[in-house]
Amino acid sequence: MKANLSHKDQAVSFLQLVASGKVEEAYQKYIGPGFCHHNPYFRGDADSLMLAMKESAVQNPNKTLEVKHAIEEGEMVTVHSHVRQNPEDLGGAVVHIFRFQDNQIVELWDIGQPIPENSPNENGMF
Repeated sequence: MKANLSHKDQAVSFLQLVASGKVEEAYQKYIGPGFCHHNPYFRGDADSLMLAMKESAVQNPNKTLEVKHAIEEGEMVTVHSHVRQNPEDLGGAVVHIFRFQDNQIVELWDIGQPIPENSPNENGMF
């Protein structure tokens, strides 16, 4: 049950479900009433983002999400992940910031940066 999961575990589970194409299940388990998001490419309501996530899952059935860091502070959780649309894709570094209320996700921000083929930074993006 989600009540036994930390907010951090809920956020990670939400992202893993979405990445595996189980968008509706992710929403049913974790999204709270009045949910809003800040992705600039879609309307800010839950249904618009869910539709976009479902379309992405159809277009990218082999998407992977590898969590590198997850930090919880009070009602806020930040998850830093390596997301690939397919196995050949270099992917991107993505940060999702979640706000919880009454043990449900009520607000989401996401920020992404593509991984360059050649980078002068020897530390990498993770």
